[in-house]
Amino acid sequence: MTNMARGGRVAAMRADRVKTYILAGVPIEPPRLAAGLHVVATPIGNLRDITLRALETLAAADLIACEDTRVARKLLDHYGITTPLTPYHEHNAAAARPKILARLAQGEAIALISDAGTPLVSDPGFKLVRAAQAAGHRVSAVPGASAVLAALIVAGLPTDRFFFAGFLPTKEGPRRARIAELARIPATLVLYESGPRLARTLAALAELLGPREAAVCRELTKLHEEVRRGDLDTLARAYAAGAETRGEMVIVVAPPADGAERSQAADVDDLLRRALQRGSVKDAASEVAAATGLPRREIYRRALALVRADHDPAR
Repeated sequence: MTNMARGGRVAAMRADRVKTYILAGVPIEPPRLAAGLHVVATPIGNLRDITLRALETLAAADLIACEDTRVARKLLDHYGITTPLTPYHEHNAAAARPKILARLAQGEAIALISDAGTPLVSDPGFKLVRAAQAAGHRVSAVPGASAVLAALIVAGLPTDRFFFAGFLPTKEGPRRARIAELARIPATLVLYESGPRLARTLAALAELLGPREAAVCRELTKLHEEVRRGDLDTLARAYAAGAETRGEMVIVVAPPADGAERSQAADVDDLLRRALQRGSVKDAASEVAAATGLPRREIYRRALALVRADHDPAR
């Protein structure tokens, strides 16, 4: 069968299907959906945060690619949408992607969603979008809810420039190195974190970034939504002491003080003393230089001076 014939058969099959979604108890037939990949934002907690265009897209699509079919089914059932689902996540993406591309090549309309919020933000959708575009398929965005933007709105911190850092590494060494990189960015930082790691991450942020203002946004848009604000050290102590950590977390951290050198965001000597407890002068100097943005040679000289002063018998 030629590609033209195959495309005509698929188009005929799509035309024969009558699809609906239910809104306020009323079945609604969506407009016909153009072939291609439709990247659809879904609610991050409150199912009412879905957009009308998202409902139309999900109902009219030939297939919905999603991270977890069980999670997606809850949303679809709520709105009476019966579009077939196929899993697409980091563990099966390499095998699932060619199958989705093959269906796009047949002229189908496929929606891509994540478990919550906007796809491609901390999920594997990026490679599918790239592959679809490379194959010449139309890719369109259906914007909507985003945990990054929701947290930024309620944190009460500068919004003119922000940097989304996703999840930090779980191991201590890479995590500290990543925070040191983030320390040099002159913008509000937005990070995702899990409840069990929250206190440890806040402690590392407080140590390496200094007394910056921050906010921890938990369960955004949900029944138990909570936003705690304060400096990083205060927040770290609060969560170390047992503050609630159940649910989804977003950490928002203020940029370095306006017009000040990056080294002023933390006490360099204090950072060096803590780093020297963990490693050699060379390692401590590298770590603090990365965290403050100051020349490593200058930090190394300061570290040597601290070591000599701490071992001076005359003191």
